[in-house]
This record gives sequence, structure tokens and C-alpha cells, in this order.
Amino acid sequence: MIARAAGIAAVIALLSAPLVATPYQLTLLLPAFAYGIALLGLNLLFGTTGLLSFGHALFVALGAYTAAWLTTRAGVLSLEVIVLAAAGVAAVVAVPVGLLCVRYVKIYFGMLTLAFGMLFYSFLYKFYALTGGDEGIRVLRPTVLGLPFAGLDKVEFLTGPFYYYVLALLAVAALVMRRIVRSPFGLSLRAIRENADKAAFVGVRVRRYRFYAFVIAAVFGGVGGALLAVPTGLADPLLAYWTHSGNLVFMLLLGGFHHFLGPIVGAIVFIFLQDTVMSLTSYWRFVFGGLLAVVVIFFPGGLLGLLPSERTA
Repeated sequence: MIARAAGIAAVIALLSAPLVATPYQLTLLLPAFAYGIALLGLNLLFGTTGLLSFGHALFVALGAYTAAWLTTRAGVLSLEVIVLAAAGVAAVVAVPVGLLCVRYVKIYFGMLTLAFGMLFYSFLYKFYALTGGDEGIRVLRPTVLGLPFAGLDKVEFLTGPFYYYVLALLAVAALVMRRIVRSPFGLSLRAIRENADKAAFVGVRVRRYRFYAFVIAAVFGGVGGALLAVPTGLADPLLAYWTHSGNLVFMLLLGGFHHFLGPIVGAIVFIFLQDTVMSLTSYWRFVFGGLLAVVVIFFPGGLLGLLPSERTA
């Protein structure tokens, strides 16, 4: 009951935020929502399937560059088309990458995903004619539901129509992921996480199910990446760098990967905490490293581990 009441209160707060929060605070929520979508996918891999990816930023970057290429190079400004294209590109890339990665588990899976992420980072950095190199590619302002909202400046657009659009997509993504996790497929993934040999003995096709989870996680990452690039107006190679993947894992641990809403909570807290710490000290990475150590040692269940909420396990 406490967890459900907290969830309802959080939804009401997010819906009413544009009425009470400052524009700056709202612009901080936008990347948190985008990361929340990407982290729902990452948590399907880690929290549900038991595979920790150190290269999930690869698919976030793919989504961002898809948005950049469509708006700048192809002249496509429809946000609906951009989101669908980002999901499709992420899925296409995830197929060959996933077929190789899911052959391995534990640290080998993590290192393979990290290797593919760094390969993509190098590609983005070196192929200047296609990717813009270290300068990246601009992301032009898209239309929302076919409406350009030309009468709104950038801040009004981001804190108004775009805010509610991204919040709605986050809600849809959460509902879809909840359906996946609670389905027989999700139950099979949890069985694989607990004991892959026993799962295979009762008929679960372990490698195939891991591959499906990998592709689904990539799709969520691509959608999150496309939405992440719109407020900043830029897709750059650092989105695929290993430190970005590390941030994603940090968000997951911070919120609590055992809890379904842990990724979303972790993303929101991370963004606001990062903004606060960066405003106080130039050694904010040192502070974040200490915080991660504290979370892992003293709060292994993350922030939601302090509440009697529902677990994904």
C-alpha cells in the first residue's frame, strides 16, 4: 500500500510539475525521463535476466544519432517517425551484436558489450563525413503529433508539449515493460537468472530468450536516446563512450534494480544529484564515486530498497 500510494503521488507530481516547477527544473526532468526509458530496457537485461551490460550506451547513442540524422540530413521532423526509426535502428544493430554477446555470460558478456560500445564510439569519432566526428550532429526541433508549435520558443516547447509527450512515452514504456516482465517470457527470464541449467532442463531455450531480452533492451535504449537528444539539440560521440554506460549502471544501482520502478527513480535522482554536486564542486566525479560505494555497501537494494515495494524478482 505504501509503495502504491507513493507511485500515485509521484505520477500526480510529475503531471503537475509544469505548473509549479521552474523551467530549469523541468529541463532537468526531460533527460531523466529519457534515461528512465533506456534503463527499463537495461533492467530487463540485468535485474530480470541477470546479464550486466557495460555497453548499453551504444543503443542510446544510436537513438540520438538517428534523431540527428533524420532531422538534419533527411528533413524528417515528426517525433513519432523519429522514435519509431530509433527503435528500428537499435533493433537491427542489436541482432548481430546480441547473437554474439549472449553466447557468453557474467564478466565475458559485460566485456563484449563494452567492446562493441567502444567500437561504435570510435566509428562516431572517426567517420566525420557521416557522423560529424567529435562535433556530432545537430538535432533540429521536431514536431509533436504533427504540430510544430511555432509560437513557442525552445524553452516553452520543451517544458510544455515535449515534456508531456516524453512523460506519456515513459508511461507507455513502463506499461509495456511491466507486461513483458509479468508474462511467461518474463518468468522464463527470471528462471534463467536464478539457474540457467535448471531452466534449460525444463525446456527454456536459454540463449534464445537472452537474445530476445537483449534486443528488447536495445529498442528501449534507442527510444530513450532519441528523446535524450532533442533537449540538448546535439548527438555527439560521448553518448557511446564507456563512461556513459557506467552512468547508466550507476542510475540502475541507485534506484534499485530489484524494483520495477527503480530505473526511473534512479534516473531522476541521478540527474538532480549530478546537477547539484556539479554546482558545488569541480570534483563531482570523485563525489559520485564515493556515493556509488556507499550505495553498493550500505544500500545494495538502492533507494527503493528502503521501501516495502514490489520486487521484480
